[in-house]
Amino acid sequence: MTDETPDLSALNSAVGTELFVLQSAASSTISEAGTRSSIYLSTLSSGLVAIGFAANSPALIGILAFTVLPAIFALGWFTVVRLVDTSVENITARRRMERIREYFVSLHPRGPELIALDTPQSGELGVRYARSSFLFTMASMVGAVNAVLGGTLVTLVLVGVFGVAELPAQIAGIVIGALLLTATLIYERRRIRAAT
Repeated sequence: MTDETPDLSALNSAVGTELFVLQSAASSTISEAGTRSSIYLSTLSSGLVAIGFAANSPALIGILAFTVLPAIFALGWFTVVRLVDTSVENITARRRMERIREYFVSLHPRGPELIALDTPQSGELGVRYARSSFLFTMASMVGAVNAVLGGTLVTLVLVGVFGVAELPAQIAGIVIGALLLTATLIYERRRIRAAT
């Protein structure tokens, strides 16, 4: 074999190794996303339980609500950003794996019957993704919960600090929560579109 002759076995070995690395990366993104979502929801739940225990003391409730809830809200934003990152990483890894599978299919005449490639009809591994599929990700779920928390914080500040009547404060909280959710979904959609 000369230096100009391509070594097919070395290429196949390298491609197989790359496929394994991409599978590991895709798996770790899913695991990280689940862990981050659980941490956020556990923190939120714990904070609400702590506030519930302070229900008999209005001063203590105010202190907890205005220290714990903003911290959890910030954690929610950090979580959403990282969950979107993991979604983009997963999409990238899966696309690269699909290219490697296409290469493996081309190696042998029986390849197409043994290695099923994704098609527009079958979708990706049997799931057809639509433009609205990003609404059902972990990032969207945490974003929705965090938007509710943000709207609640606005309502609490308006009522507790500025003495605004409850109904206008609640309407303001709903509007702010809807804006936060919209901003979260726009951010997620743009990041995923840029990756695809």
